[in-house]
Amino acid sequence: MEVAKTRTRGLRRTYSRVVSGASGRVLVVDDNKVIRQLIKVNLELEGFEVVTANDGAECLDIVHRVAPDVITLDVVMPRLDGFGTAAQLRADRRTRHLPLAIVSACTQHEVEAGIAAGVDAFLAKPFEPAELVRVVRRLMEHRDRRERKGTPAGRGRG
Repeated sequence: MEVAKTRTRGLRRTYSRVVSGASGRVLVVDDNKVIRQLIKVNLELEGFEVVTANDGAECLDIVHRVAPDVITLDVVMPRLDGFGTAAQLRADRRTRHLPLAIVSACTQHEVEAGIAAGVDAFLAKPFEPAELVRVVRRLMEHRDRRERKGTPAGRGRG
C-alpha cells in the first residue's frame, strides 16, 4: 500500500498555549501541517497541552525543553523519520521511558519496525479523534501507574 504525503516547507516551530488544568503534555511530531493541527485540536479539546514539531530532528531538538508526557510520531518525515526518532529517544536515558505512539498508515512493516524501535502504541491514519484521545490517555495512565510504583514508564529498556 502506498500513502501519499504532503510536506510542509520551512521549519517554523509552533507551540501551543498553556491549557489551564491540562491533563498532560503531548508532543505531536508530523511533517503535515493539517495532520499536526488536527491532532493538536482534538487533544486540546480533551484538556491536553500540545506542543508540535515538524519532523524527528526538531522533536529531538525540543523534547528536553518541553518535557512531554507522551509523544506521537508520524513515520514518513524529512530529515529524521519516526523510527529513527523513536530509536534515538530510546537511546537517551532522559527520554527512554517516554510513551511513544506512531500515528501513520500502520502497515505490517511499520508496526514491526515500530516495535523494534521501541514504540508503545500504533494509531492508523485516517483515525477517529476519539481513538486518538483514547490511545494518548492510555499511554499517559500507564506512565502514571508506573511512576507511582517507582518504575519509569516504557518497556523496561535500559
